[in-house]
Order: sequence, then C-alpha cells, then structure tokens
Amino acid sequence: MDAEAILIEVHDAISAIPAADWDACAGPDTRRPDDPFTTHRFLHALEESGSVGPGTGWTPHHLAVRQGGRLIGVAPLYAKTHSQGEYIFDHGWAQGYEAAGGRYYPKLQIAVPFTPATGRRFLTRPGAAQAHAALVQGAVQLAAENGLSSLHVTYCTAQEAEAGAHMGLLHRVGQQFHWHNAGYTDFNAFLANLSSRKRKTLRRERARAQGFGGTIRQLSGDDIKPRHWDAFWRFYQDTGARKWGRPYLTRAFFEIAHDTLRNDMMLVLAERDGTLIAGALNFIGRTRLFGRYWGTVEDHPCLHFECCYYQAIDYAIAHGLSAVEAGAQGLHKLARGYLPVQTHSLHWIADPGLRAAVTRFVEAERTAVGDEIEVLTAYGPFRKTHPEEQP
Repeated sequence: MDAEAILIEVHDAISAIPAADWDACAGPDTRRPDDPFTTHRFLHALEESGSVGPGTGWTPHHLAVRQGGRLIGVAPLYAKTHSQGEYIFDHGWAQGYEAAGGRYYPKLQIAVPFTPATGRRFLTRPGAAQAHAALVQGAVQLAAENGLSSLHVTYCTAQEAEAGAHMGLLHRVGQQFHWHNAGYTDFNAFLANLSSRKRKTLRRERARAQGFGGTIRQLSGDDIKPRHWDAFWRFYQDTGARKWGRPYLTRAFFEIAHDTLRNDMMLVLAERDGTLIAGALNFIGRTRLFGRYWGTVEDHPCLHFECCYYQAIDYAIAHGLSAVEAGAQGLHKLARGYLPVQTHSLHWIADPGLRAAVTRFVEAERTAVGDEIEVLTAYGPFRKTHPEEQP
C-alpha cells in the first residue's frame, strides 16, 4: 500500500464524494464524531441550501487523497473572494497587500464556513498518516499553480498546527472562551467553585432570566419540530442582521438540518403563552457542546446568558461532556465561568514581502495572546484557593 502512488483530487461539490467514504476520514468510527462540522451531512447541508456556493464568496474545491484507489484523506477547501464568516481575521493583511498593489483575493481556505469551532481540518483514515502531508502539499500547490495570494487553515487542532509549522506554514494563535467540566454533579457544584461574589451574581442572573414569565426547554433529535425552526429562523435573522448585515445561513439550511442533523443539535427555546420568543442553537460533539447561534424577538434581562451559557453548562454536566465551546469573542463570558484558551490557524503566503510582514505580525501576536490569556485567567471567577481544573 505505501509503495502505491498517491493521487490528489479536487471536487467542486461534496456530493461528488460518497458520504461513507468522506465520513470514514472525518469520523473514523461508528460513535458520535468529535464534532459534526466536518461530517459529510453538515458540509452537504451548507452546499445544498445555498449557504455556500455561487454568490456567497465560498466556492467549494474539496481535496481528496487516494492511494491504490482507496480514499485515505479529505479536506474541506474553499476559494474565498472576501474574509467574511471566518472569525480569524486577515482583513488587515488584505488591505495592506492591496494598498501595495497586490491582489489578495481570491484566496484558499481550509475551514468549516461560519463555524469558529476547533477541530481536525486534515481528515485522514486511521493508519494513513501519509495523507496529512499530501493534503497540505496539495492545497499549497493548488494555490501556487493558480497564482493565488494565500492559503489559510482556520480553527485546526494544536497537533495540526504543530505539524503544519514543521512543514513551513505560519502558525497563528488566537483565543476563545471555553467552559470546562471539572466533574461537576450539577450546576450548584459548579457554582461552589466560584468566588462568593460571582456565585451570587450567576444565581441572580439565572433567577432574573427564568422570571420572564414562561418556560425554557432543551430539545434535541425528534423533539425538535418544524415550528421550532420557523421560530429560530426569526431569531437568527435578527441576530444576523445586527452582526453581519445579512445572515450567513439560508432558511433552507435549517430545513435540511432538520432532516439530517437534528440528532447533532440541541436547541434551547424560551416560550411564553404558546409563543417562542428566544432561542440558542448548539451542536453536540463526542465530548463537547458547541454553542453557535442565538436570537430573540423580545428583550428580557439575562435571558441571553441563560439560553446561551447556563443552559449549555446544564446540558454538558447532565450528559457528561468535558467542555462547552461558546464561539468567537465575548469577554463577558469570562465572568460566567468560561476561561480563555488558545485557538490555532495555519497560513501560507505566496508573496515574500507579505509573508515576511505576516510572520512578524503573528510572532508578536502570539506573545500578546499568551500574555492576555494569563491575565484573563487570573481574573476569572473561580475561587483562588480552588482553581478551576483544566482539561
């Protein structure tokens, strides 16, 4: 097998690769995947719904590696004509390069669109370590042969970042806020680890949120009904219009997700007098819960904190999950038990001058991020005599 030639293919639709073959690389066993975002069903829902593809600035060019006719590795790859929906920002690089007369777009992106969640980006079958290097080399070669400015691999794992750096890619570090389960038996056990002042604040926030005059429920799988998506679409549109100008996901995505992804999702919904007024969408991984979207059609004190953060903690504890990833940014998460952690990305820059400038930037940024994480962790809400356990 090792002596057989490796073939690298580019596919302009994930439907060109059988789901079973893709998922044998993305989640190489029959249990729940580490995260659902690189599964065939999730990426296919993005394409089938028109959330990515023509007119979106995300054009699929997925990589596949075959050896002896057998698929041994894949990577979700897109040509980008902008830097929206990535959450690891390179707008400054683009502006500087274009001001100097360069052409930054299009670029290549190995990523899950609109999803700032850490996970494997070079998806290989067990025992096919050679596929990882082939995917990296294939992506770089594709960018270079097409005269593109750059290749970016966003929200990869720390192990992938280390391997990529050894292969000559630039390693960039960022930060997010994650909640870690220190073996808590319930929410009160988590609160007991907080300082007295923070503990009182969280209890007060939960009481205020739950006093909005209705009920808050967690729904997953067949408990999610089409009417819930009708309501959540309204919530999502409101948040998307305020944050991004237009929502990234189409209405069709949620219809497809109901058919193919509802067992991967957990909806938190607030309802009063038969009317759904707010909700948060989470995705379920093997050991982690991933908070993604939130929205509301009414303003109620602390309801955002309850639906997005405290309900997620409740779910993680009840289901024995090790962590909750609460998405990009949000310093307010720190006071609610979500501590800063590193995120990772890899970058290949074609132009030597731009590459040198970006290298200096990411090296300085790495030091600054490390210092910030250290300071923020020290200011976290946990009792100093019983520091939070890290994973």
